[in-house]
Amino acid sequence: MKDLLNKLEAKQNMAYAYIRIFLGMALAIRGVILISNPDKMSVLVSEEHMYLGYAVVAMVHLVGGVFLAIGFYPRLASLLLIPVLLGAVFVVHAGEGLMTAGQSLELAVMVLFLLVVYAVFGPGPLAITRNTVLDQD
Repeated sequence: MKDLLNKLEAKQNMAYAYIRIFLGMALAIRGVILISNPDKMSVLVSEEHMYLGYAVVAMVHLVGGVFLAIGFYPRLASLLLIPVLLGAVFVVHAGEGLMTAGQSLELAVMVLFLLVVYAVFGPGPLAITRNTVLDQD
């Protein structure tokens, strides 16, 4: 058992990358959901006249999520996604409060936190663009 734990500890950077990949895929899937169902987004924000804003939010989710998942300029992708998640936390879900049935606020805060971590600390291993100005570790 101790050998297994030692092997897993030696691969902590890989776990960091797996979390980035999962987060990127989840954000990309959210983008697909938003693109395929714009009425759902308008209900969330209660502003039907802002379809251009919805389109931007959906595309940033989709493109930023894919870039984050594959590690293509992941710091830039995180920086582009952070304002979208700030909007989710402070505009869309702020009125819900904590401990609601859907727990959307908690999830949005967690995703925002992870995006800040990747923007600050970089992508970790398994990133396509690791040696750029924005993605140097």
